[in-house]
Amino acid sequence: MALTKEAGNGAGRADLASENNRHKTARVVWTGIWLFYLSAPVTDLISGGHGTTARVLGALGLAAFVAWYLVLVLRNPRETDTRRMLLALSLLAAEATVLSLALGREWLVLFVYVAIASGAALPGEIARWTVPGTTALLAATANAVPDGDAYLAGLLIPALMGGFAMIGVRAMIRTTIELRQARATVAELAANEERLRLARDLHDLLGHSLSLITLKSELAGRMLPDHPDRAAQQVADIEQVSRQAMVDVREAVSGYRRPTLSGELAGARTALAAAGVVADLPADLPAEPFGELPEEAESALAWSLREAVTNVVRHSGARRCTVTLRTSQTLAGPVLDLTVTDDGRGGGTAVPGNGLTGLTERLEAVGGTLCAGPVGRTGFRLLARVPLGSPHD
Repeated sequence: MALTKEAGNGAGRADLASENNRHKTARVVWTGIWLFYLSAPVTDLISGGHGTTARVLGALGLAAFVAWYLVLVLRNPRETDTRRMLLALSLLAAEATVLSLALGREWLVLFVYVAIASGAALPGEIARWTVPGTTALLAATANAVPDGDAYLAGLLIPALMGGFAMIGVRAMIRTTIELRQARATVAELAANEERLRLARDLHDLLGHSLSLITLKSELAGRMLPDHPDRAAQQVADIEQVSRQAMVDVREAVSGYRRPTLSGELAGARTALAAAGVVADLPADLPAEPFGELPEEAESALAWSLREAVTNVVRHSGARRCTVTLRTSQTLAGPVLDLTVTDDGRGGGTAVPGNGLTGLTERLEAVGGTLCAGPVGRTGFRLLARVPLGSPHD
């Protein structure tokens, strides 16, 4: 089971890494497509009539702008330092302003990239102000550049829409990350619940079966010198209990086993008789005038009966054990009560162990309750209560 879990975790990590790689590739491709809109500044450098110095400085400035822009857009969205991002965007906007004023209107397109980087790098509550601010800086710079107003109408809407679109993309990425974390948490909780279920089932199954095997082994040992035939019968019973325990464990591990009250009553009668305890058990299940007993509730009561009888056999030293099943009507609706009482060592305070803790969890899962404790100076009583289903139509 440990190997299976480890393999499952490895497969989950591989799937997550593959998904992250696909997302990174998609972001790089999408960002690369947008860079084709820088053809206007590149064309201006080649055929805009600028001098050699202006071309060299312009090419270096454009390369630095693109590199800085890619760092801001392609960085890990979970790693955000708002002050550093604001400083980086301020430098990017200043570079776009200087290049536009120095080289002409074709360079105003750089402000669109500033707006997009602003939406991608900053939290939404800040970016919703910096994107319009970048657009306003674009308008002011366009009015200062010769014939810049001719390009302004075609750049304002892309700057605003690109910036706010990146705000939405950033929110979507954040939501996706949170959903992944929530999914991982749910998977971990489900695994923990399954381990807890298996621990409860194995405790209840093996505790009962091993107690019965121990008792029958002691009986066989005492009978062997004088009554070998009866000792052989006890050994045969031990073999049968062991085989049934193996079947129960397999079914519990597979999640298929659902104990029933009738089956556990029969098992309790056998276990108490083997321990020399007088058993006062109901011959049949009580009538159900209030409605059917749900399968989950019956399973919880069956586990409660098994744990209670196991404790009587192993720990109580009792001479008599009484089991009652009684339906009653309460303010919350019809209920079925299982009571197991013995006359053994019941004094003192009941300390919940693994068994009682597991029973409490089982009963609470079906809306039931558990009450266990000593009765008077001697004896012990366990009361398990579960709600009944809807009445018959």
